[in-house]
Amino acid sequence: MNEVLRRAMLRSRVTDRQLAESCGVDVKTVGRWITESGRVPRARHRWAICEALGVDETTLWPAATKKAIKVGPDREVVSVYPYRSSCPASLWQSLITKAEQELTFAGYTNYFLWLEQPRFGATLRRKASNGCRVRFLLGNPNSDLTKSREKDEEATLTLSTRIQVTLAELEKIKIQPGVEARYSNGHAHLSVFRFDDDMIVTPLLTHSVGHDAPTLHLRRQQDDGIFDRFASHTEELWKRGAPVWGEERNG
Repeated sequence: MNEVLRRAMLRSRVTDRQLAESCGVDVKTVGRWITESGRVPRARHRWAICEALGVDETTLWPAATKKAIKVGPDREVVSVYPYRSSCPASLWQSLITKAEQELTFAGYTNYFLWLEQPRFGATLRRKASNGCRVRFLLGNPNSDLTKSREKDEEATLTLSTRIQVTLAELEKIKIQPGVEARYSNGHAHLSVFRFDDDMIVTPLLTHSVGHDAPTLHLRRQQDDGIFDRFASHTEELWKRGAPVWGEERNG
């Protein structure tokens, strides 16, 4: 039996069923994690368990963590997902919640965030009021590039409509100092979302919408590594971008 996991659940007052819901698995799977000492959950499930119980992964599965330690240039890659839709919403929520200095959402529409994150606007307003810089880099809904991508996607809910939804939501919080938004066409096929020293990157594939894009979770570990390369790319796009609300008010 995995006594460490069982005790952690007892301390956190989390039941098997509650943990199963947090991880998106069957309750019987949680039972096997507890009763079979050698059974190690998949990486994304380990992350969800740690978030739900408030414990470190090395405490629950020290052997698996040691085996997963990276020392090469790929050590900034925390997780890889074949689709953005398979990246747990709980991970996004955790990264947003933990960020204190910077939240940058450089998705072409950022539409899915308003659907998947409860009270997302209120969270952003609170973050900004506490000194966190909140930035949105969007595609222009009226640009030729947006129209071209709409033909490529052939989605029922068009790209421009999804952008307009984000703009309408941002309009509600734009008065909050620290919230900024710009238009840019330079990230049409690459979305970068930054949460302090964590980042989610999704390169868009031809004839695919964002939720079908392969997804990387990165964490900064070195200077001029893969994290810094994507961060530099985003900063350059931000400099070239056109403010959504006219003159910038925050910097």
